[in-house]
Amino acid sequence: MIDVIAFDADDTLWDNEGFYIQAKERFKRLLAENHTPEQVERRLDEIEVHNVEFYGYGLKSFMLSMIETSAQLRGGQIESGIIQEIISIGKQILMTEVQPFEYAEAVLTELSQSYRLMLITKGDTFEQERKIKQSDLSRYFYTIDIISEKSSESYRALLDKYRIDPGRFLMVGNSIRSDILPVIRIGGKAVYIPYEHTWSHEMIDEPLAQEGAYYKVANLGELVGLVKRLETRDTFGKDNP
Repeated sequence: MIDVIAFDADDTLWDNEGFYIQAKERFKRLLAENHTPEQVERRLDEIEVHNVEFYGYGLKSFMLSMIETSAQLRGGQIESGIIQEIISIGKQILMTEVQPFEYAEAVLTELSQSYRLMLITKGDTFEQERKIKQSDLSRYFYTIDIISEKSSESYRALLDKYRIDPGRFLMVGNSIRSDILPVIRIGGKAVYIPYEHTWSHEMIDEPLAQEGAYYKVANLGELVGLVKRLETRDTFGKDNP
């Protein structure tokens, strides 16, 4: 039995990583005179992952990581033109309108009639609130939580806060690391919806991730049918029905 269905936001209900991929292409061209695109991307990814501990997730952290990458690759010397271009890259992401994925609103409309829906996302509060507002999907959720990190501890704290039984909780998201593993470790259920663009930090070998039971669907459009099938089953297996 499921009482509450929670959704991830970025790259589950709308595209986010695609904008960052475009931004990284601009950034690689910016440093192309002295470094290959592969060198720039590899160093930026390393610095981004390292900086999560200090700056969290989101655009501000990404921009600081681009500045740090530029400094390291250029021997500590960064021309003002490079700084201005990095600012321009960040503003372009900030000004890009959020567009919900196909099926997003239809799925939320149908599921909200039978279940309490939550939105659980991580990142910068200002940035996430802006995207949630632009998506025009907030009306479907009885609670929206923006947290700094998705871990078993943070999910457990949220479920305790709202008095939700983990066994009657279903999480839907595109990241095995953030949306699936932490939930099944505390006894919840999860649905994995792969997305074509996924940040390397969120990547994990799927077979190795099967520490518990979760389902996988190709897109949001398949979610309603899966939930209906789950409600007719006594157990939740890891293989698709």
